[in-house]
Amino acid sequence: MPDAEDVRRIALSLPDTTEKIAWSMPTFRVAGKMFATLPEEETSIAVRCPKEERDELVLAEPGKLWIADHEAGFAWVRVRLAALEDGDELRDILADSWRQAAPPRLLDAYPELGLPTAG
Repeated sequence: MPDAEDVRRIALSLPDTTEKIAWSMPTFRVAGKMFATLPEEETSIAVRCPKEERDELVLAEPGKLWIADHEAGFAWVRVRLAALEDGDELRDILADSWRQAAPPRLLDAYPELGLPTAG
């Protein structure tokens, strides 16, 4: 089961990522834009998730994902670390959130982390 140290290690391995304490919790930012936080005694993470996809994802995996009340109006979803299969799943989730926050110059510079291509 991934833990807070895995979140920190994976998030900080993504290009141009920094860690900053905000709201008394660790937050991770790419080029200054937040893409993940470690709230709830670091047993979960909050990550970017397009609002149009979020409800469907939460309904599909309610044991893994939920929407915090104060984030309901924003494009964020919570992920229970204990519900993740392994570090690879955590990396996929963090990389997806990173892509949503990263500026085009980073998406272009790191195509392996860039937006998925059709096909």
